[in-house]
Amino acid sequence: MGMGNAPVIILRQGTKREKGKDAQMNNITAARTIADAVRSSLGPRGMDKMLVDSMGDVVITNDGVTILKEMDVQHPAAKMLVEVAKTQDAEVGDGTTTSVILAGELLKKATDMIDANVHPTIITAGYRLANDKAQEVLKKVSKKVSINDDKLLNQIAQTAMISKQVNSSKDYFSKMVVEAVKTIVDKTDDGKYFANLKNIQTVKKAGANMEESEMIKGLIIDKEPVSDAMPKKVKNAKIALIDAAFEVKKTEIDAKIQITDPGQLNAFIQEEERMLKEMVENVKKAGANVVFCQKGIDDLAQHFFAKEGIYACRRVKKSDMERLGRSTGASILNKITDITAADLGFAESVELRRVEEEDMTFVTGCKEPKTVSILVRGGTKHVADEVERSLVDAWSVVKVSIEDGMLVTGGGSTAMEIAMQLRDYAQSISGREQIAIEAFASAMEIIPSTLAENAGLDPINIVIEMRKQHKSGKIYAGLNPFSGKVEDMMKLDVIEPYRIGRQAINSATDAAVMILRIDDVIASKASPTPQYGDGMPGGMDD
Repeated sequence: MGMGNAPVIILRQGTKREKGKDAQMNNITAARTIADAVRSSLGPRGMDKMLVDSMGDVVITNDGVTILKEMDVQHPAAKMLVEVAKTQDAEVGDGTTTSVILAGELLKKATDMIDANVHPTIITAGYRLANDKAQEVLKKVSKKVSINDDKLLNQIAQTAMISKQVNSSKDYFSKMVVEAVKTIVDKTDDGKYFANLKNIQTVKKAGANMEESEMIKGLIIDKEPVSDAMPKKVKNAKIALIDAAFEVKKTEIDAKIQITDPGQLNAFIQEEERMLKEMVENVKKAGANVVFCQKGIDDLAQHFFAKEGIYACRRVKKSDMERLGRSTGASILNKITDITAADLGFAESVELRRVEEEDMTFVTGCKEPKTVSILVRGGTKHVADEVERSLVDAWSVVKVSIEDGMLVTGGGSTAMEIAMQLRDYAQSISGREQIAIEAFASAMEIIPSTLAENAGLDPINIVIEMRKQHKSGKIYAGLNPFSGKVEDMMKLDVIEPYRIGRQAINSATDAAVMILRIDDVIASKASPTPQYGDGMPGGMDD
């Protein structure tokens, strides 16, 4: 109460506020609920989720980030875990489920410590120390991989696909993925490799077996020639890329042309025809026999192109134009009059093909293809979508493996080795942070534990057996969900990029620390939407 017993109103009416332990526990519960939602999808024996949106569209997947993106998450703390998955996806392309499960487990362990009156500041300090040590251990157990080691790169791609729907065809797809990434890789000035995944294009078509998917070192353009009179296939194609319209320009200002006799009209039409013919002749003189135009092509210009035997497509997307330039070596021109033979690109073949009732242009046989197109097939639309998601994960991990040149083993082996070394490290810390570091070590064991659970095995027995083997120096001992035994993951070729572990542990720690540091949640009430007829402008009060 204020002076004169008048109430002091600080927050607007309807605002909700939670403080202290209540706020912390609510946030932790919300975040753990998100982690539990994706937990059963981890590993090769993980289950799929069916997600139905408000429009009734169905998505069937076990890809962590896809599940979380499709879920309509409202709670602010839960949204932080969705961000963890999105960050993992953007940085690495795989390991999204791992990062979210790990963040959820770190928060679960923090709950026990908060109940034991360990202050969140101590917990977060301990988690930071544990994260630093975990990164150190991760680097120590990693092995090198080079761009020329196709066997290892194939195994990395297969490990990413083993939990997906394409698992039955992983040999076929892994070779395709490795070849695709190696095609688009560039070498930087300091000798490092870099791959821009935007140079891999996917075109999805349902109605065929997934193994009928094919890779084209070149491009698939979702366009057909503008005229049926044009050739359907051009060999030794000299390609012109034009970012200008093959049309007669309109004046910038409103203009009126007055024609008083038929002769003037005829001259006017002939001049338009001459201008369009000149544009086509410029292209022909430069030696081009294929034209991709980003803008429109007039009907009359189409006729002249067909007459000259030139294959022409219009309204080609800007991204496709850029990929064509990169693959064929052609320059994108803004003025048709400036075209020369030096501006043209080359491809062995430009061909019109029909794929599932749709005509598409295939550009193949480029001298130095720096773009790749993958025609993704599947029995149904849902299968084709999941095949595409699996391939995106696979080429993302191959890309980061080539860029970093480092790999680690999967099957929970790396997580267990980090847990074992963290427990030893905790003994060297004198303060209460020791408890948090030990909790972090226990949280790391959620990975092998969940893999065992999803494979229908006893997680406690598996974790005990893994601890025993790691204690005896077998740092690559991990779970084989198919045999149900703890085996050497390096010998089984279950490997993944170093960056998956680095990013997953980093982002999970950051999310857990951020949520633990919140002790007050103030939620404002949304303003009511004004209704017509309430005396507001536009209302029908009279």
